[in-house]
Amino acid sequence: MGHKTALYEQHLALNARMVDFGGWDMPVQYSSVLAEHHAVRRAVGMFDVSHMTVLELTGADAVPYLQRLLANDVSRLKVAGKALYSAMLNEQGGVIDDLIVYAPTTQKPDLWRVIVNCGTHDKDLAWMQKQAEGFAINLIERTDLAMLAIQGPKAYRVVSDVLGDEAGAIIQALKVFQGREYNDWFIARTGYTGEEGLEILVPEAQIADFWQKLLAAEVLPCGLAARDTLRLEAGMNLYGNEMNDDVSPLVANMAWTIAWEHDFIGKEALVAEQANGVKQQLVGLVLQDKGVLRSHQKVIIDGVGEGETTSGTFSPTIEKSIALARIPAGDVQQVWVEIRGKRLAANVVKPPFVRLGKVLV
Repeated sequence: MGHKTALYEQHLALNARMVDFGGWDMPVQYSSVLAEHHAVRRAVGMFDVSHMTVLELTGADAVPYLQRLLANDVSRLKVAGKALYSAMLNEQGGVIDDLIVYAPTTQKPDLWRVIVNCGTHDKDLAWMQKQAEGFAINLIERTDLAMLAIQGPKAYRVVSDVLGDEAGAIIQALKVFQGREYNDWFIARTGYTGEEGLEILVPEAQIADFWQKLLAAEVLPCGLAARDTLRLEAGMNLYGNEMNDDVSPLVANMAWTIAWEHDFIGKEALVAEQANGVKQQLVGLVLQDKGVLRSHQKVIIDGVGEGETTSGTFSPTIEKSIALARIPAGDVQQVWVEIRGKRLAANVVKPPFVRLGKVLV
């Protein structure tokens, strides 16, 4: 038996198929993956993401601590509640985890929020506590909070209708990648689907009621399977697939998240990697032949070498099989993917595949 979110009984009541995910009992699907996927692309769906680790950081050295810890630079956050996506690196430049950090809000001017992955919970907290030595900071985990992601083109309107005018005004005023307090909730305009949407932190005692109100407003519950097809269409990395402790952000298509002007753990290794020439790249693949792309399939580039798919699925929006793949660096336009002993042709594209409901490849 794994950890259970505060919505576990709600999932069982909807006959969700439950699976172990990073030590948590989570819904993989409720109805069909296609229906849940299309709901987010075309209307609105909701995900229980309470398995994510929510950390709160305070203290006089919060900014220098985060600057040392993260490859991106929190000093760039000039707007209250603004969010920043970043990698947290080891000394070799490998990705310990990817995360989102929220700048303090006007309501809580001394509080930084950091959201990290559940599967890396133990190593993340151990690393963050180790790096805290010498900094005047306090880092606590908020295990009393649940987290819902409401995603899709109708997300803002539906949530505003459910919560009322005050929350609606907050949602209307939020910029992309920004959060704000709402009573004892925190509402952020973020997500992992490539659609407009919100991620909302709610005290566990209040989450079931909010869930039921969203159900009554015809928001479709969605599981991990649809979350994966949506994030892959959006070209978003999954920790453990596109990146890990041995893969640098330069290889994981995350160079845009590196702020080279400040010092951070792993910078020296990245500078050396860049100087020597980055040997691999993360690209998108669209399969031209019939077949299904999955992770860990061999990718062959004629006259160049080999790589491997890191994630793959059938895209419900494009209606073709797509993947992310780590291949040798260079200008590559077509590859072969080895599936069950056969070589199938795939075109190389730049992710994302789909953004805000529009096919981009």
